[in-house]
Amino acid sequence: TVGALHAFFVAGTEFTDACKEYPVVWVKAGERADGKPQVAPIAVFGLVAGQNLCIDGDAWRVRYVPAALRLYPFGLARVQQDQMVVCIDESWPGFQDTEGEALFNAQGEPTDFTKGVQQQLETFELEVERTRLAGEVLVDKGLLRDMRFDATLPDGNKLTVDGFLTVDDEKLAALSDAAVVAMQRNGLLGLIHAHQISLGNMARLVEWHVARLGTAPAA
Repeated sequence: TVGALHAFFVAGTEFTDACKEYPVVWVKAGERADGKPQVAPIAVFGLVAGQNLCIDGDAWRVRYVPAALRLYPFGLARVQQDQMVVCIDESWPGFQDTEGEALFNAQGEPTDFTKGVQQQLETFELEVERTRLAGEVLVDKGLLRDMRFDATLPDGNKLTVDGFLTVDDEKLAALSDAAVVAMQRNGLLGLIHAHQISLGNMARLVEWHVARLGTAPAA
């Protein structure tokens, strides 16, 4: 369930909105053909597995929800190298055959609603690919390093969050002027700045984590 998600993928075009609500970091997501790690950006919802601090009861307590979650229960699946199909999770509670938006008309053709969903999914898929390529640049330039976040809770217990990747400020500062200008023009520098700003949201997650444990934050 969404309430058990402690992180979720965000595309590069979402960074501007996501950085205001969540820590946005990268994680390793497999290996490229050249042996280098494949990375993907995620919005962090919680500080431990199975914990979504950004949901209070049944409602989100943040203003921005990642696009892939908003598009659920719809998704795209690749059936051939150049062909993708729209899929739906039929186990979703809102999926029924008595009321709501029809997916197909009486002739068995997709309705305008379904066509609209397909267009949104295809647009998002393009953004996913651009985001993947941006991650390759970060890896190729050696700009990512392991990230560790430590916090002391009001009861004295320690909380450590790791497994994420963050931008290495020293390596970023060591780039040539030409490289920085190129990253500014292709939008990658903007993603980096949004990521750096987003890290301030870790403190808010700690506050929410403490509140969920039933203890009061330290004065």
